[in-house]
Amino acid sequence: MTTETRETSGLRSALITLAAVQAVIGLLQAFAPGWFYEQAANFGPRADHMMRDVATYYLASALALVVAVGRPSWRTPVLFLVLVQYVLHALNHVLDIGDADPSWVGPVDAISLAIGAGLLLWCLRTSQRDDAARVAA
Repeated sequence: MTTETRETSGLRSALITLAAVQAVIGLLQAFAPGWFYEQAANFGPRADHMMRDVATYYLASALALVVAVGRPSWRTPVLFLVLVQYVLHALNHVLDIGDADPSWVGPVDAISLAIGAGLLLWCLRTSQRDDAARVAA
């Protein structure tokens, strides 16, 4: 690679992938809340309004991640915010792990959120290293 390290290129790819995942989840929650509830969010009484409220976070974070792809100065703050949300979301799923219907959804959701948090942590650390290199240059 010329001006971009392999790790930075991987970071850009990860940001695009994370943005796409956030956008898909947000769009499903906003426009198919019943389907999303049945497939992934059956942790109690269904509330379409609440599902759409959560969708706004996913869609906003998708947009911020897309902007961060082209604006390196946005990467660290955006990744920090999205990571905090994922960690808190994962903890919430761990607390309610036995409340999902069907029962396998609770562990799968908790694990997938933990994996997402791990990817976000890698992205954040990579972004912080890139920031430090830019300052040093």
